[in-house]
Amino acid sequence: EAWLRARPGIQIVARDRNGGYGAAVSRALPEAIQVADRWHLLENASAAFLAAVQRSMPAIRKAIGAKTLDPKLLTAAERLQYEGYHRRQQTNQIVRKMADEGLAIKRIVRSTGLSRKLVRQILRGEREDVFRIRESSLTPWLPRLEQEWSGGCLNGAELWRRLRADGFRGSLRVVSEWATRQRRAEQAVPNGTGKSPPARRIAALLTMGRDHLSRADAVQVARIEAALPALATARALTDRFTDMVRNARGDALAAWLDEAEASMIAPFARGLRSDCAAVAAALREPWSNGQTEGQINRLKTLKRQMYGRANIDLLRARLVAAS
Repeated sequence: EAWLRARPGIQIVARDRNGGYGAAVSRALPEAIQVADRWHLLENASAAFLAAVQRSMPAIRKAIGAKTLDPKLLTAAERLQYEGYHRRQQTNQIVRKMADEGLAIKRIVRSTGLSRKLVRQILRGEREDVFRIRESSLTPWLPRLEQEWSGGCLNGAELWRRLRADGFRGSLRVVSEWATRQRRAEQAVPNGTGKSPPARRIAALLTMGRDHLSRADAVQVARIEAALPALATARALTDRFTDMVRNARGDALAAWLDEAEASMIAPFARGLRSDCAAVAAALREPWSNGQTEGQINRLKTLKRQMYGRANIDLLRARLVAAS
């Protein structure tokens, strides 16, 4: 804010959607045009749809036929996750019971000792996944792996070689472990009792074009959309918003907001409405925060290359020299 006040000639400010930045610009330069960064708008839309999928996971499991898991069919690591899931379920039931009795979130936090963020996640249904999968180097390659597996390639080393030929940089061990889990699932889990994919994977399937899905994935998507029409609507709204941002269709924003505020991505739509002027400018103006984001990414890349080996002086020297 102080930096902006010292530069009253600034007429346009491109920024991300952090409320602190918007408020600072409004106080320092009330006449300046604020432009929300388009990359952040798309990232926020994806996160909103993923949250909708996470809230719908219990219904999604029913739709695709997932049953109660038999711990004997799990690996040792999966069994630990499954036991942790049962402990989380007990905590979830306690929090929901207190909420049903009319207790405020603040009172629940004091009574249980849980964090406010965790209590909100429980009440929103965002803490239901049995297997909480972290992103890994293999995540972007899962559709390709499943395609190769369906095509008859069941050898981990051969799968790894095929991925390497197309640019995969992960290790053989990661692919071999995936193949082992696939093999165990097919051999040990009876039909109709397998665990459902994680929420992130389902969100990716729902947003892909049907022509790019395998037959099994297309059937799963069809079942989910038939059982949860509200989620299908949220997916369609997310697609429309992406199209608006990429093709600068600001004239469609007002109607989209009205529809989205009555959907499963309503929190995202309300956030956009509260920042409507900057969002509309992003769909109208040519300005972008992309240059800043690129410099930040370059700084982080250099920092990670030097992790634990040098100090801030060398980092500054490398960044300035590279400029």
